[in-house]
Amino acid sequence: MPPPARTPAAGMRRRGVVLPVILLLLTLLLLLHRMTSSSRPLPALREPSHSQACDYSDGEWVRDASAGSSLRYDHTCKEIFKGWNCIANGKANARDMLQWRWKPSSPGCELPRLDPLRFLERHRNTNIGFVGDSLNRNMFVSLVCMLRGDKSLGTLWWSASSNGGPLESLGYKQGYRVDVDVPDQTWTDASRFHDILIFNTGHWWWAPSKFDPTESPMLFFEKGKPIIPPLPPPAGLDLALKHMITFVDKAMRPNHVKFFRTQSPRHFEGGDWNEGGSCQRNQPLSSKEVEEFFSLDNNGTNVEVRLVNRHLMKALGQSTFRVLDITRMSEFRADAHPSTTGGKRHDDCMHWCLPGPTDTWNDLLAANLEAVRS
Repeated sequence: MPPPARTPAAGMRRRGVVLPVILLLLTLLLLLHRMTSSSRPLPALREPSHSQACDYSDGEWVRDASAGSSLRYDHTCKEIFKGWNCIANGKANARDMLQWRWKPSSPGCELPRLDPLRFLERHRNTNIGFVGDSLNRNMFVSLVCMLRGDKSLGTLWWSASSNGGPLESLGYKQGYRVDVDVPDQTWTDASRFHDILIFNTGHWWWAPSKFDPTESPMLFFEKGKPIIPPLPPPAGLDLALKHMITFVDKAMRPNHVKFFRTQSPRHFEGGDWNEGGSCQRNQPLSSKEVEEFFSLDNNGTNVEVRLVNRHLMKALGQSTFRVLDITRMSEFRADAHPSTTGGKRHDDCMHWCLPGPTDTWNDLLAANLEAVRS
């Protein structure tokens, strides 16, 4: 994702963040209420064939013509950001990519499709928030479009915001201040207000084209003072995650549910976004190709997905967050990015087509919420 344009007068940018989304913080609020047909019974949910909880994170994509023939929503959903609307934008495989279904490898487990009516009934009068970057917005829009597909939906509200501010000179011509222990005002009350929260972060921490260590570094602050000697971004991420997790754990009420979504992979080939990289595939990757793309040993263009997840798993180990692991299922889907139809000057190999794999992320969310509520 290219950095936003910067004017010479902009100088240094300040972001007071506990959630480490450095340049873009979207707080997306989903309020479900006043739903009609409350007397109708909930649709039955297919249960696993064994008593143990299912691990949906590992598996494979299998061809399923019925998946593509029964779209849950289409390009007419007005919430879809124009660059992600691959059907409307004429992406060659925009419909074919939908004919794949995620098949978990755990015996007896099948990831059920999110049922809009059941979801709305189960979460009546529930506040669901998405806090993170544009990939969480990708997921949020997918959820809204699926829920709007049910005509019994009464009222669905959402909001989004982002902001920034100046930073005093610290001897650098430009840079980015990150207050690792200060909650950003766009979501500081979210933990108290929401019943369910889905967090993410990651992409901006591994952006060398944006955060040059000399010209425009990340400058980490704690208790209002710069951390000396300066921390490299991975260490800053660890510290920011530590403070954020502590803040949310204390702020959220015990019966509320919080997820941290794992990193969404990029699929640039032939270079990064600013080096002519592209994503022109029209089929999911094989397991061998996945390792070629993302193996830490290869240290390729897209390696940050597994690097970020290492930091996330370390930080979340002692917390009460639940992990929404979408990484493995997404690593296969090099075919499902907007690519040249995303409306950018370069291929968009980071965001996802809608409809697309992000719908399966929400299937996973719904299945996890069913397990929590049951």
